[in-house]
Amino acid sequence: MELLDDKMRIWIESAKFVKPVPGVYVLYSRSKEPIYIGETNNLEETFTKYVDQDFDGNECKQKTASYQREFTDNPKERQAQLIEDFKNEYGKLPSCNSQIEVETQ
Repeated sequence: MELLDDKMRIWIESAKFVKPVPGVYVLYSRSKEPIYIGETNNLEETFTKYVDQDFDGNECKQKTASYQREFTDNPKERQAQLIEDFKNEYGKLPSCNSQIEVETQ
């Protein structure tokens, strides 16, 4: 179930080539289940950190097999919208989002 219009990309292979711009991203498990909806002011920096540090010991995010990303000037607002849409449709948060406090506006 894809949440963004962006094509599904294989995690490690293309994560290193993301532009240094603000955006939102969705991480997917092998079964293409959305596991995390994130936001950042610099996709390249965030993804490089994730790849280099293997999600810094976050077992939930380590299940990432693919991702989608979307460039946006207001990533926090777009993330909140995507999370709210997901919650409304599926009655829950993505599994890795439910382990953290999600900022909503």
